[in-house]
Amino acid sequence: MSQQAVTDRELWILGVQAESGRGQTLTAYLGSGGYKNRLEHLENVASGRPLGIILDISPFSDDGWGLLRQLKSDPATRNIPILPVFLSEKGAIGGVFPVAGFFTLPVDDHYLLERLAVYGLTEEAETWDLQALVVSRSGEEKLAKAVESVGFEIVKGYTGKEAMALISIRPKYLAFTTLMLPDMSAFELLEKIRLFPYSRNTPLFVLLKDEMKEGEKKAMAREVANLVSKKQLTCEEFLGYLRRRE
Repeated sequence: MSQQAVTDRELWILGVQAESGRGQTLTAYLGSGGYKNRLEHLENVASGRPLGIILDISPFSDDGWGLLRQLKSDPATRNIPILPVFLSEKGAIGGVFPVAGFFTLPVDDHYLLERLAVYGLTEEAETWDLQALVVSRSGEEKLAKAVESVGFEIVKGYTGKEAMALISIRPKYLAFTTLMLPDMSAFELLEKIRLFPYSRNTPLFVLLKDEMKEGEKKAMAREVANLVSKKQLTCEEFLGYLRRRE
């Protein structure tokens, strides 16, 4: 792809209705950072090939959780990076959740290993004694076996608190977690991991269920709302998340 083609590609904002006016702060922040951007719709993503997607997952979004599931279950769109954000009712940016990526359940092990290789996360697994953490009530045996097959030692946790205890004993090279754990959400676990120097750079991948019921979507939206409380990120704080992903 030519450099011009890359430069011309945009960041697309999904989950925000244009008529609501809730995207104004987000688009202004992106514009001030030199990022071309626009509000868009799911049906245009596969053909439009955006550079990345910023997705509103707040209780005020236009089905942000449903969009996330659809984007990551479609082979035409699942490789597009997604940055989940919380936009308030008036459009203030209350939080950003920079997970390393998303995979849908049941896991496609060939696709999983292909993406980990693209991210450069499998190169040293056979040379060094590296651990991968899997956090899930069910253990995700298929995923665990796939990751183990490329040289990682698998360590399993079943709650967020157990995951943090395991990380404190020995830092993990990468981690996977289901979206909802018995004691916290994946995004709360991410926030806790980022608090400590020994784990703040650990890539955390989130595993999405085959289907989310409306009650589950609302529960996740409330969880995220509780995480951000009444925070409001400045332009520079928000752009910092994007620059760290480049």
